[in-house]
Amino acid sequence: MSFRFFCRIVAAGSLLPLAACNTANTHIGDEDPFLGEAVKYNAAIQTINPTPVYRADAAQPGGNGDVGAKAVERYRTDKVKQVQTLSTSKSVGGAGGAGGGSGPM
Repeated sequence: MSFRFFCRIVAAGSLLPLAACNTANTHIGDEDPFLGEAVKYNAAIQTINPTPVYRADAAQPGGNGDVGAKAVERYRTDKVKQVQTLSTSKSVGGAGGAGGGSGPM
């Protein structure tokens, strides 16, 4: 018996008990039935209607092709509309800040 053969036998013999301790797939089906319930609940309360039904004669999602075609044509001819900025608050004059004001107490 050669030394290499002996080393292979020892290596195989020492790996055999490790293979017998494999417990990776022994608990399939034992998971908690409520695992992931919070994620499912959060998705459900944030979804208005996951499968909306549209009438055949109603506007379909993404079906406004005329507006899109005009926008593409403006882009191609370099006549793009300027962006309009909107403000949701107005600046009102007066002292703003804490302390040092001359207002009533």
